[in-house]
Amino acid sequence: MTRRELLGGSACGLAASALWGCGGGGFRAGAAEEDISPVALPAIRNGGITEASCDRVLDPLKARALVMSAGGETLAIAVVDSCMIPLDLCDEVKRQILRRSGIPPHRVLIAATHAHSAPSVMDFCLGSRKQVDYAASLPGKIAGAVVAAHGRMVPARVGCGAAGAPGHTFNRRWIARPGKEVVDPFGERTGIAHMNPGYRHPDFVGPSGPVDPGLTFLAVESREGRPLALLANFGNHYFGVSGGFSSDYFGVFARMMGERLCGGNGTGFVAMMSQGTSGDLNRFDFRLPEAPRLSIEEYTSGLADLVEGGYRKIEFREGVSLAVAEARMTLGRRFPDARRLAWAREINARRGYRRPRDRSEVYAEQAAWIAENPSEEIVLQAARVGDMGITACPNEVFAATGLKLKAQSPLPTTMNITLANGASGYIPPPEQFPLGGYTTWPARTAGLEVGAEPKILEGLLALLENVAGASRKPAIDPYPPEVRDRIRTASRSRTQFM
Repeated sequence: MTRRELLGGSACGLAASALWGCGGGGFRAGAAEEDISPVALPAIRNGGITEASCDRVLDPLKARALVMSAGGETLAIAVVDSCMIPLDLCDEVKRQILRRSGIPPHRVLIAATHAHSAPSVMDFCLGSRKQVDYAASLPGKIAGAVVAAHGRMVPARVGCGAAGAPGHTFNRRWIARPGKEVVDPFGERTGIAHMNPGYRHPDFVGPSGPVDPGLTFLAVESREGRPLALLANFGNHYFGVSGGFSSDYFGVFARMMGERLCGGNGTGFVAMMSQGTSGDLNRFDFRLPEAPRLSIEEYTSGLADLVEGGYRKIEFREGVSLAVAEARMTLGRRFPDARRLAWAREINARRGYRRPRDRSEVYAEQAAWIAENPSEEIVLQAARVGDMGITACPNEVFAATGLKLKAQSPLPTTMNITLANGASGYIPPPEQFPLGGYTTWPARTAGLEVGAEPKILEGLLALLENVAGASRKPAIDPYPPEVRDRIRTASRSRTQFM
């Protein structure tokens, strides 16, 4: 796909005004939230290898929405407490928003938080089916939050900020020592890189990638100074709970920021935490001898401290312009060869209609699905709010990709929202595939072609150039030298990948 093709179709032109200038029509914003907790229980929960269910709700799950407009342009963002939301469901939400509010679909961004304690709305999310009745009810609720936010828009002002939070996220993909490779679901010892290896495990030498510790946020308040909304973004895979449905740490953050900025007094303020570049990141520092004793409240409070400190320093501005661009591209999947299909057919025939019970059964089912679905359409978006850039893609993005995107962005601050407008799975950079491991095992949640990451990165940078009206910065190598050497050494020991 050429750059001209990428920016065609629904990609919009940049407003003629300067970044903080408003080209006709003042900046307006509104926010709202909708409870999306499951009512009919038990319900299927995804986030694990095999299917599971829960029969109670531990804390409310929400769809939170922020709608902004300026100079004839509109941007609606919905952040939803869900593990993954497939493209067809997102498109249905956008159709309902168009019908009920008039906001065009390509001006709407819908992102899953990636809460691992949420009801399933996607089939073949590894071993999980979708909960059909819940999935059918969700589009109307997400659309309801956006429509309500649109109806509450008032003259507003906006500001943004960024902070480093390196102690809150770490690389979870570690490289094994020679002879200690991990066995994959297909029965072969191919896993040089392993997810969550354990604390100071003697079989692993160190991380296979860098860390993206950036915590970015966009804040909106009324012209009178009343807080309206806060959109934060951070690359920690999740911090979940057990025993029932929950919004995980994303909901805790939203509650905490409401209490800190508004005293929790029900003023209509909406805070939300979106998922950043966390495909190979999580909160565990495997360099330590053991797991620190840290509660979900303590962990989230540390991030809330950073955001609150930055919020207090924001210079809010009224004269702000918006620009939004979108493109769709079709990518291939890594198609199973004849040997893999024969392996899958045997396992699937033996299992019959029973749900998969182990990794091999899950990935045999996935191989059959990929054979029937060899390509996938994905949605890429970029937006500019003043001088802050926002990118959105439907993938679980590695830290290296996030660092490249932020470094090359033509805008001074860029927020990378992932698992947005679909759920197309992990996109390891090409150099990660020879290392194998969970995030490379072909599945609906990790099945795109080996060259998907550079294509998606190029697409997002082109869209950012469009909304910024400026060229990207030079490319960088996001890997520290010792990590780059570790990858080279490990890759030489393996000549092919599955």
